[in-house]
Amino acid sequence: MSYRQELEKYRDLDEDKILSALTEEELRTLENELEELDPDNDLLPVGLRQRDQTKKTPTGPFKRDELLDHLEKQAKDMKDREDLVPFTGEKRGKVWVPKEKPIDPVLERVTLEPELEEALANASDAELCDIAAILGMHTLMSNQQYYEALGSTTIVNKEGLNSVIKPTQYKPVPDEEPNSTDVEETLEGVKNNDPKLEEVNLNNIRNIPIPTLKAYAEALKNNSYVKKLSIVGTRSNDPVAYALAEMLKANGVLKSLNVESNFISGSGILALIEALQHNTSLIELKIDNQSQPLGNKVEMEIANMLEKNSSLLKFGYHFTQQGPRLRASNAMMNNNDLVRKRRLADLNGPFYPKCRTGV
Repeated sequence: MSYRQELEKYRDLDEDKILSALTEEELRTLENELEELDPDNDLLPVGLRQRDQTKKTPTGPFKRDELLDHLEKQAKDMKDREDLVPFTGEKRGKVWVPKEKPIDPVLERVTLEPELEEALANASDAELCDIAAILGMHTLMSNQQYYEALGSTTIVNKEGLNSVIKPTQYKPVPDEEPNSTDVEETLEGVKNNDPKLEEVNLNNIRNIPIPTLKAYAEALKNNSYVKKLSIVGTRSNDPVAYALAEMLKANGVLKSLNVESNFISGSGILALIEALQHNTSLIELKIDNQSQPLGNKVEMEIANMLEKNSSLLKFGYHFTQQGPRLRASNAMMNNNDLVRKRRLADLNGPFYPKCRTGV
């Protein structure tokens, strides 16, 4: 039994009936177990960070000043622990003396006139960049100073700057154009079974309402021409995944489905994979990059269901565990091998293997 099927039996339980049958002691125990604690939350008062485990009755009201005085008096009355090695103030070892930096004898012999030294000391960055460009000295400019010098209006010689620093020239990358698909018009085309509409691309259209996405899934149940559906980055969630799963059970034309980069949880993904048992037309399914990780149990269920499918050829998902990753990869290789054998044998209809236990 799958993990999702195990959770189905708890859906219709009457919680009020169960709570009314508990005794007072059981309710108190349940309250202690369900109490949410957050000891690391500094925004909560201290009394709300952990459960009250005191059994004694309070001896009086809380008095903060008296408590602080008592703690201070207790700290002063307590004797300090004696050091293993008593402090005598004696200095041991050598006193650290910083090393003197060696002076370059060539620079030591360089002397400038007092007027030049004063001019260099009071020179601005723009003037220093001008000097660096004239002398061709690479160490007088930083990369930031170079770009500031190019945009400066006070530097006269800008042609010599390229001899100092040559930045990497990057090719400008144009922004990606937004998706120009008309959502309502395309939906009408799907509902009317338009023969010219074979691909529905709603990628990165973030303002599509959830009922509209579910309407697409409902319209595709009876559509005979759409072969590719892509809803990447449309903020789709589990209700959309459940609607797509019902669509896959009824649709026999769709070849590719892409639901990457959405907000579908593990239960929605399992519903899509389970629907493949009733669908033999879909050959490509992409579910990667959801908002939350699916988890090990869901990945194992996906691998189990992929091993039972013989029509899916491409499955887009990055498994976090090596076991289900290898099983899913082997299942896809076996399905592609079945297609190759069917093509060589020129068979009509689905070709089912005799045994899949070796996957």
